[in-house]
Amino acid sequence: MVSLVLTSSDIFRALFLALSVVWLLSDLAFAKHAGITRHYKFDIKMQSVTRLCQTKNIVAVNGQFPGPRIMAREGDRLLIKVVNHVKYNVTIHWHGIRQIRSGWADGPAYVTQCPIQTGQSYVYNFTLTGQRGTLFWHAHISWLRATLYGPIVILPKKHASYPFPHPYKEVPIVFGEWWKADTETIINQAMATGGAPNISDAFTINGLPGPSYNCSAKDTFKLKVKAGKTYLLRLVNAALNDELFFR
Repeated sequence: MVSLVLTSSDIFRALFLALSVVWLLSDLAFAKHAGITRHYKFDIKMQSVTRLCQTKNIVAVNGQFPGPRIMAREGDRLLIKVVNHVKYNVTIHWHGIRQIRSGWADGPAYVTQCPIQTGQSYVYNFTLTGQRGTLFWHAHISWLRATLYGPIVILPKKHASYPFPHPYKEVPIVFGEWWKADTETIINQAMATGGAPNISDAFTINGLPGPSYNCSAKDTFKLKVKAGKTYLLRLVNAALNDELFFR
């Protein structure tokens, strides 16, 4: 007859081994359905832009206005390196993204991070968990978000279908505002006087004011469509101070 005596140390080792196996199996199961890592680089520089027959320098990303579209799938990890080449401190907020255990990547200046100073860079690192659809990114300091913004498109996981027939084409429609004056000057004046800031000179669709304003007939966003095809319009309101309606 053989007797087996287990010490507390033996029980602890066995329990630890069992938990390790469970953790490994769950991690492998997660990895099977996990997304990929997508890399983006945002170079923030001044850009000369003409609207309403007036040219001015604005803060832009990669020379684009609006800024570049971020495309990813649910479950993907995003690594976005932001390099600040302008005289202003900068942060980027990923509007609507659930920052699960990545609050330092949320972007509000002096709340979740110190601003990125001139000549410095910062890598935003977060995973798109349990989200799909249309969101947007924008600056989150002072009024830089007047020109620093762009869409975020989160597609379903691979082999997952849309909740409707797959569209022929998907088109971001980003609403914004345009001021002829320098927007940093406008908000600084408002802060100094305590009054409301001056209203914008135009509303824009994808950075263009359209034919309703003087001297902007050529600055109109146009979408060519094919009869019988279905288009998915991904609407974003990136305006600073207004609720907007679209039809």
